[in-house]
Amino acid sequence: MTPEELRQRQAPIKARYRAEPAAARQTFRAEALLHPEKPSCRIETRFAAFDAGLHPAAGGEGGEACSGDMLLEALAACAGVTLNVVATATGVVLRTARVIVEGESDFRGTLGLARDVPVGLSALRLRFEVDADASDEQLATLLKLTERYCVIAQTLREPPPLEVTLQRLAPLPGT
Repeated sequence: MTPEELRQRQAPIKARYRAEPAAARQTFRAEALLHPEKPSCRIETRFAAFDAGLHPAAGGEGGEACSGDMLLEALAACAGVTLNVVATATGVVLRTARVIVEGESDFRGTLGLARDVPVGLSALRLRFEVDADASDEQLATLLKLTERYCVIAQTLREPPPLEVTLQRLAPLPGT
């Protein structure tokens, strides 16, 4: 895609959002159906269906997706798409590019073995490897804008409020 094609594709969207700011607000949704017989759940998206379960370091068998891996994959996907769009918009031609995301976790927190150890990821590293005919200044701008506009990176950096609720379902008839 050329910078002009990108601008043409986004122009009517941007114009609508300027005229109707409420139209820019979107609600994302994910859903999991638990497998009562094992510590896993079924994720079904528009693009795939798969089971998610425990990481082997927490007692999983390793054959199911791990939520920590999925978080890193979401960051890698978002950062990769954003890098690609920013490169297109700024005219930087990427011959090849790769996004590497790593996260550190101490499973003693997850398993409740040490109260002073956080549950979850305690460190994240996002690295871009690019081959492009671009100056150091252009690459610095590419990194700065990618970091600024990557939705997942910004969400992790400045987390939104998280509301957690539990809703009791009505029993099924005959139970």
